[in-house]
Amino acid sequence: MSGKDGSSGPDERSEDAESVIRRDRFSGGPARDFLSSLAADERIFAADIAVDRAHVVMLAETGVLEDADAAAILAALDEVEDAGHAALPDGEDVHEAIETAVIERVGPDGGRMHTARSRNDEVATCIRYRLRADLLDALSTVLEAREVLLEVAEEERETIAPGYTHLQPAQPTTVGHWLASYEAALARDTGRLLDAYDRTNRSPLGGAAFAGTTFPIDRERTAELLGFDGIVRNSMDAAAGRDALLESVAALTGVAITCSGLAEDLIIFANRGFVDLDDDYSSTSSIMPQKKNPDTLELVRAVSGDASAGLNGLLTTLKGLPRAYNRDLQRATPHVWETVDAVTETGAVAAGAVATAEWNDDALADAAGEGFSTATGVADLLAAEGVPFRTAHEIVAEAAEGADGTPGYETLDAAARAILGESLAAYVEQETVESALDPVASVAARDSVGGPAPDALAADLEAASEELTADHDAVSERRDALAEADETLRTEVASYG
Repeated sequence: MSGKDGSSGPDERSEDAESVIRRDRFSGGPARDFLSSLAADERIFAADIAVDRAHVVMLAETGVLEDADAAAILAALDEVEDAGHAALPDGEDVHEAIETAVIERVGPDGGRMHTARSRNDEVATCIRYRLRADLLDALSTVLEAREVLLEVAEEERETIAPGYTHLQPAQPTTVGHWLASYEAALARDTGRLLDAYDRTNRSPLGGAAFAGTTFPIDRERTAELLGFDGIVRNSMDAAAGRDALLESVAALTGVAITCSGLAEDLIIFANRGFVDLDDDYSSTSSIMPQKKNPDTLELVRAVSGDASAGLNGLLTTLKGLPRAYNRDLQRATPHVWETVDAVTETGAVAAGAVATAEWNDDALADAAGEGFSTATGVADLLAAEGVPFRTAHEIVAEAAEGADGTPGYETLDAAARAILGESLAAYVEQETVESALDPVASVAARDSVGGPAPDALAADLEAASEELTADHDAVSERRDALAEADETLRTEVASYG
């Protein structure tokens, strides 16, 4: 309400003052801080410097940028790199901050380095540039874990061990066979990581905001200078696509799940006294001095939950985004970095626990025959002599129940008489049955491809070793390609000095 003189009344003046205070309180700071990713972008600082250098070299080569301007900008980038991320001026992100730092050194012409690009294609390129290096590190860790598993599997190829399904005694196997099963899983994880790397290693640079550029740029040249295998061709896809991140995190989560299973088994085996974990991978209770806890393996198991959460977070962030760039994508990359770091670390810990563990042969052998675990072998014998397998299964099941898990030949014979109406001896000799009941003989008889028999396992380990060598070569080839590209880029940059 206005006063007689046209001025605002007391209440209105008070509301205006409060509005001003409110605007002042929320101006600048909160929104700017919320938008900024500068601190988190330290991870891609080096990547951005490399991307800037490749882009500037390409602009000079195509005549978009004068050589003198390119030289000044590249020299400024050297100074910015030497000063480090901590010395960057304030900015919304690392890309803006680096450009500002270059302009501070060169003057307005420093802004020419942003010609024919957007932060949209720039950040997408930086993320892929850094992620591919992280994927190679993760791959190296997985390969080292596979080496350990194969080495210990060979050492324990004849070490009899209990095998379980549903955590119940099932059939005897060997420690080597069990370890080889996890190496096989990690081999598939390796393949998925390599696939993810190859699709990550494509350059979005030059796609600009999403609709390309009017400048005569050479996208293939920047891809070459940065060590990418090629470009993300569609400019809109280049800015918006984050499926390479999704594929990478999914592959990493697979590694975490494999390591979690390995850790869980080791925890159970340690509980049963089958294995003694090294002190470096265990801890004592703070109050109970007799305890030795498998703490590191419990954390390995927990990381699978972290990785799954990272994958789910990334899926949720990417779900339903309209095409081209959206600021939501800024929140996508932390899921990637956290997952790749955690999984790489956990793979090394799991491998170390296996490499340093000591197996209790006596405890393993005693447990290998528990719960009539060789029953399947006896049923197989009867089936081989003409008894239908389902009937043989019934005989052995009744014998196991009647003997309370510790049957003798007589109990099996009684079951055979009850079901077949005649003695078990009519089908198979007693010595053969007794041999089948022995865990060592049971394992030796399982010599089919992939089975636990020592000879069969030896063949599998040899094949797995050959696959591992091929995967080592694949990772080395990719590392060498990146190193060669880095050297080429440095040489090109130096030519402007």
